[in-house]
Amino acid sequence: MSFIIKPLITEKMTNITEKSSVEKTLRARNAKAAEKLGAKEQKISYVVKRKNKADETKEKTVFTYTKAAQPKYGFIVKPEANKIEIAKEIEALYNVTVESVNTMRYAGKRSSRYTKAGLVRGQKNAYKKAVVTLKEGDSIDFYSNIQ
Repeated sequence: MSFIIKPLITEKMTNITEKSSVEKTLRARNAKAAEKLGAKEQKISYVVKRKNKADETKEKTVFTYTKAAQPKYGFIVKPEANKIEIAKEIEALYNVTVESVNTMRYAGKRSSRYTKAGLVRGQKNAYKKAVVTLKEGDSIDFYSNIQ
């Protein structure tokens, strides 16, 4: 059974993919977290200026680590699909390794419009959006079959 309706290739999804596909240098919150993440210790010196006193130089220890790039892709899927089924289908369709799947459910919006016949009311379909994180080095090319 096919759960994937279509890939999400919008400007917003492209921005999410580009942000997550770049290695980032982040700070660890404390020494314990730094130890778990394998962060590097750096000493930063800065000057504190006061009105009536002389300027004094202080040193601060900061732990930084590099977060690896993770490509993310969005898909619109059927609302009854679960994360395991989505991951299996994407792996089968695109020959990639899926690390994680995040899903969001959207309710069907009510809409109405005025016509010659009067007020016409209806409802758009509910859908589910899946953001798939792939293994480092894998990628999906949605435009490969276009000639």
